[in-house]
Amino acid sequence: MNVLMDLLFFGFVVLTMAGAILAVRAGVLMHAVLGLAVSLLGVAGLYLYLGSPFLTLMQVLIYVGAICVVLVFGIMVGYTPNEVAEKVPMGRYAFLGLVASGAAAFFLMVMVIGRTDWASAAQRLGDFSIEHVGRGLLFTWCLAFEMISVVLLVAIVGAIILARGGREEVGS
Repeated sequence: MNVLMDLLFFGFVVLTMAGAILAVRAGVLMHAVLGLAVSLLGVAGLYLYLGSPFLTLMQVLIYVGAICVVLVFGIMVGYTPNEVAEKVPMGRYAFLGLVASGAAAFFLMVMVIGRTDWASAAQRLGDFSIEHVGRGLLFTWCLAFEMISVVLLVAIVGAIILARGGREEVGS
């Protein structure tokens, strides 16, 4: 059973990293958004692996569902067919940069893991449930979420108006 769980974990890690690399290295902007969506799905899989179906669902709904759809919408609104994506050539020091950043990330992980008092962190968490999260979202932070939804609505309507501004009306 542990081998299967380890394979599942590494599968989600590979999915996350492959999507991130695709998002960074894609020459076409739509492919970069697709890579971001794949990477975010990998993160959702990691949340599921850690035993948090609520976070998994929120990751898929908010990040993959909403953010990626808004990015695709923005690309479709602002895209002009005459634009050509410029390929940035990889330098000969790219591998050295990859190794250096990997070593720095490993060093930081070792430092954080070594200096964290895991027992007291679990005790500070206390009695935590999804009910507490739901009450916080519906009562404590309700106004903030409503304001964010209004701002997003105004942004989408503004993007539609800007996109239609350069086009002629069909009926007139």
